[in-house]
Amino acid sequence: MSTTDLEILQRALLRERKARKAAENILEEKSRELYSITQQLKEANEKLQSGLTEKTTELQGVFDNLVDAYVLMDLGGNIIKLNEAAKELFGYDVPKEAVNVVRLIYKEDFNYAMLSFNLLIETGSFSDYIARVYTKNKGVRWVHINASIIKNSKNKPIGAQGIVKDITDQRAIEQQNNKLVQDLEKSNEELAEYAHIVSHDLKSPLRSINALVNWLREDYKSILDDAGLENMRLIEQTLEKMEHLINGILNYSSVNNIAVLKHEAVDINSIIKEIENTIFIPKHIKIIKKQNLPVINGDKTRLQQLFQNIISNAVNYIDKEIGIIQISFEDKKTHYLFEIKDNGIGIEKEYFDKIFKIFQSLGNNKNSTGIGLSIVKKIIEIYDGEIWLESVPKVGTSFFFTLKK
Repeated sequence: MSTTDLEILQRALLRERKARKAAENILEEKSRELYSITQQLKEANEKLQSGLTEKTTELQGVFDNLVDAYVLMDLGGNIIKLNEAAKELFGYDVPKEAVNVVRLIYKEDFNYAMLSFNLLIETGSFSDYIARVYTKNKGVRWVHINASIIKNSKNKPIGAQGIVKDITDQRAIEQQNNKLVQDLEKSNEELAEYAHIVSHDLKSPLRSINALVNWLREDYKSILDDAGLENMRLIEQTLEKMEHLINGILNYSSVNNIAVLKHEAVDINSIIKEIENTIFIPKHIKIIKKQNLPVINGDKTRLQQLFQNIISNAVNYIDKEIGIIQISFEDKKTHYLFEIKDNGIGIEKEYFDKIFKIFQSLGNNKNSTGIGLSIVKKIIEIYDGEIWLESVPKVGTSFFFTLKK
């Protein structure tokens, strides 16, 4: 080998050593980077695992402490998991005891349950499912269920979950309440029917007595002195008051008959006009509307009774030379607030509640039966309203009442 060849070989070896050294340096650097990345990944994984464990523990705590029952099942209806509330409700301990939901469905609700399950598969959820279920230790229970489908990462349904609430006691209370309402409605109908019969039976002898009094006056007017004629007049007055009283009782008993209530647009302005043409209003008394009154959705007959009784009451107790009955209202968000104000004799505060009770009236006013304001209160309650008053004796009274829109 010549000197030239040897030099060439030496230079090649030198380049190879340098290249190998550079490669070793690069490999060492990359190894350090890889180690650092590995350590970072390890730390991140540990943090992720710690966070996952923490969240799993939190979720398990929530799951175990749900007030309502939680049920997890596969698409075949096999129950996979129950929380403590579900175990308490159904009486089973899954997975120690295999249970399929079909086993829990009340036989008469089976078709409804299958339709609801198909709806769950098709739409992914259902809510407000109410039916009966069999339980291991508590017999048949009424339940309310909200359920949803569980899907995997490929959006494929793999199971279902539901929140189950035991509403058996609530259902029983609702049924009792419904029965009480039905019994009350029946009782009201019987009472109204009885009141009609009694009023008819009472009016017949009153008319007979009234006819006899008229005959006596006509037949013996030449014999009767002034005292006798006055007694005849008092008898007729008493008979008239009795008839008003009977009509008042009949009206009072019929107010609660909600079944016959109509729902129509009622113009209160027209109601007031009809009242002015119906009842006797002395010339010295004026009815004034402060503004145009509203149109209310309700039963015209009941609303007319309401306004007529308050206005009649005001007319009966106005003692001033110039009587004023003033009607106004305010349009509130959910209701109308009415005020009917008069300048009558006024009412002492101790009688504010008393006057709304049946057969209670102030003084000995011959035109008052003590029923009108009790009818008013009942009608207002039907329309979810309230009534109250403000009054100054010898100055006047304001009746306030609300009617729901």
